Amino acid sequence: MAAGLAGCSGAGGSAGDGESSGDGSGGGSGDTASGETYEVGHGDYQTTVDAAAFPDKLFVYAVQTGWSNWGAQMEAFEGEYGVALNDDQRSSGEALTDLRNNAQDPTHSAYNGGYTFGILAMEDGLTQAYKPANWDTVPEKLKTDNGHMTATRRMTTTVTYRTDLYEEQGIDPPETWEDLRKPEIAANTQFQPPNAAVGLAGALSINNAYGGSLDDVQPVIDYYNEMKDAGAVFAGNVEQKFTKGEVTTFVEYDYTGLDLKHNADSIAEEKVGVTLLTGPDGEPGAFNQPYGYGMLEGAPNPGACKLFMDFVLSKEGQRRFLDAFVRPIRAPELDMPDQFPSQDAYAEAEFQVDYQQMVENQDSIIEDIGKGVGLTGY
Repeated sequence: MAAGLAGCSGAGGSAGDGESSGDGSGGGSGDTASGETYEVGHGDYQTTVDAAAFPDKLFVYAVQTGWSNWGAQMEAFEGEYGVALNDDQRSSGEALTDLRNNAQDPTHSAYNGGYTFGILAMEDGLTQAYKPANWDTVPEKLKTDNGHMTATRRMTTTVTYRTDLYEEQGIDPPETWEDLRKPEIAANTQFQPPNAAVGLAGALSINNAYGGSLDDVQPVIDYYNEMKDAGAVFAGNVEQKFTKGEVTTFVEYDYTGLDLKHNADSIAEEKVGVTLLTGPDGEPGAFNQPYGYGMLEGAPNPGACKLFMDFVLSKEGQRRFLDAFVRPIRAPELDMPDQFPSQDAYAEAEFQVDYQQMVENQDSIIEDIGKGVGLTGY
């Protein structure tokens, strides 16, 4: 699902904000013997890229229509620079697996997806350093000093539900994760599997709500087993089932529910509810998951890749995320839509983790949950 186009950036020969970014990347372009050129990068990474070397299509993992408003970003980038983006329909986990499998002959120029999945790619030696223009605007905790990974946006786990079907069945809207255990809700609930970043975020949300930690995921395993026994399913691609009423409740991100509620033609706005949940005793139960990108070692198209990375981190690129209710990493510089849940609701339910510890534990967490719940592929 893609929201309306926010407009193209990159005027003046750069993918920046159309104004001084304070990092010395002033843009500038010119017709050379090799074609149009663009100034890209931050600090020591500032350089000039030549459009003559750009491919017809740029491959970046998990840049895909139907997710995070990438469709609008893809359309705007192609309109501005003439380079199409491959529609890469993968989860973060699938991207990391493919990246590892093709390490000796990389097919993509950048990783994009869950931030901690990108850190794992960096630790495997699969990324290279590049700091895009406006890198200095990203919080220190959400970028690596060596320029290998940079967060571009954040999402928080929420529950999205069919308000009309809840009302017809006399079901009260959920307020805590305990409410989803009610048989009439559990039987028609869908979770994402934990090998996707969105599924891992949901699992960590529930785990925290019931007293678990990155070292102890038994609480979410117990919860998932109970929900599974009651009829809940673990799968992706929920939108069509939700609009048809086959699934009345699903666990994903605030972005997913809000974009469906306010931007989709397939369902009326008033039929969709989006809420942040706490644990039964008020414990924070909404994990805040950063997403980002990193340039890959041996990138087939480094020049176009750098330009695209700058484009995404520009103010216009960041505003485009907001069109679909994805909170951009530069949100403090932008006006946030009123349709987001209240900041008080976020303050009560939202939490973060030690991302370095999460990186160290992530593979085992995913494996333990998948096996503990008896999901396929684990």
